[in-house]
Amino acid sequence: MHRIFTTPVASVYPAYVNKVERKGRSVDELNEIIRWLAQIDQPTLEQYLADETTFADFFERTTLNPNAALITGSVCGVKVQEVEDPLMRKIRYLDKLVDELAKGRPVEKILRTP
Repeated sequence: MHRIFTTPVASVYPAYVNKVERKGRSVDELNEIIRWLAQIDQPTLEQYLADETTFADFFERTTLNPNAALITGSVCGVKVQEVEDPLMRKIRYLDKLVDELAKGRPVEKILRTP
């Protein structure tokens, strides 16, 4: 099992915040893309962060957005659509969305719609 699976989302979240804020994006935008991917509301996201929910439990308890399969491209040189482990692919989807936000892509484009 990969170490990231047992890592609390809350321990990586500040790095996501720093990454997007350095590029002039907001925490609200970050939260919006996380909520879109996991199909949860803001209080639920805040509860997962407060509870130190691991990535494994976070993605087990949430329902991945049906349009998540439209997320393609590379994160750290790995094509997200080619990641075989289902949990790792979900984590890479999140990483990819955060990268796109930090690179200035409009939120409307980040939130894939067919």
